[in-house]
Amino acid sequence: MRKIASGTLFALLLQLCFAIMPDWAEATLPTPESAGLKVEALGNGVYAVIGSTGGRTYENVGMNANFGFIDTPDGVILIDSGASSAGAALLDTLVHRATGHAVRWVVNTGSQDHRWLGNGYFAARGAKIIALQRTVATEKRLGAQQLESLRAGLRERLDGTTPVTAPSPIAADEATLKLGGVTLALNYLADAHFPGDIVVRLPEQGIIFSGDHLYTRRLLGLLGESDVVSWLAAFRKIEALAPARIVPGHGPVCTLQDARRDTGDYLAFIVDGVRKYAEELAGVDTAVSALASAPQFSRLEHFDTMHRTNISNAYLRQEGK
Repeated sequence: MRKIASGTLFALLLQLCFAIMPDWAEATLPTPESAGLKVEALGNGVYAVIGSTGGRTYENVGMNANFGFIDTPDGVILIDSGASSAGAALLDTLVHRATGHAVRWVVNTGSQDHRWLGNGYFAARGAKIIALQRTVATEKRLGAQQLESLRAGLRERLDGTTPVTAPSPIAADEATLKLGGVTLALNYLADAHFPGDIVVRLPEQGIIFSGDHLYTRRLLGLLGESDVVSWLAAFRKIEALAPARIVPGHGPVCTLQDARRDTGDYLAFIVDGVRKYAEELAGVDTAVSALASAPQFSRLEHFDTMHRTNISNAYLRQEGK
């Protein structure tokens, strides 16, 4: 009788799960591997999830970024939650494969879509969402716009995604948390790729999850929300922290030397070059033409398609100050 009752209960629960699944769950969802996600163990229960350095696509479910997780006796700490509920489900799969444990905490390093739009998936499963107030303010301002932008590319794989932010954001610009016996330091350094971006440090391991402060082997993007001057200031503060290993926002796990070569030096090039032409009121076309040739960075993925736009955006922002 007990076996029959248990089987009946399991069947009912399974039917309930299928009844509440969004449309993307009924379609063929890619495996984490086919979406370009790879797990890299960093030791002591710390893992990096390395995503594609290409653009957002239907195939990669918008997961063209890096993430991370830390296994603890009390559950898993997830660093960033993905660009949708479907993307969050892929991260959940990777976490369970590596640890056998559930995600208990989610920490957002920023407000670009792949940093936080998967929050709702994990919140619905009981995870606590953690973020600084600065980060949450930008998430709330941009959430609806980000969903609209993702819809064309992700189509039904965006279904079931709703913007969910930390219900009790941290008002301070830095915080030290003890989660499952692991010490995390959350640090706002300066506005970077987006206002309110932070880094998450594991001081005992010398590891930083940089979020979108750092890119390696691909060119960073200066968007309308990006402040290249304060981003460079944030990079200098990361240098002062002297991490042993970095999980960048995009690209492979790296050293500080790698991050300086691919991010810090590029930011300095843009800041110094744009400042000169902005002070001379030379005009954006002149600045772009003068700075377009930068062979020291041409090896970076997306240089040919993004570098000129980066100069233009940086110049126009500087000119507007």
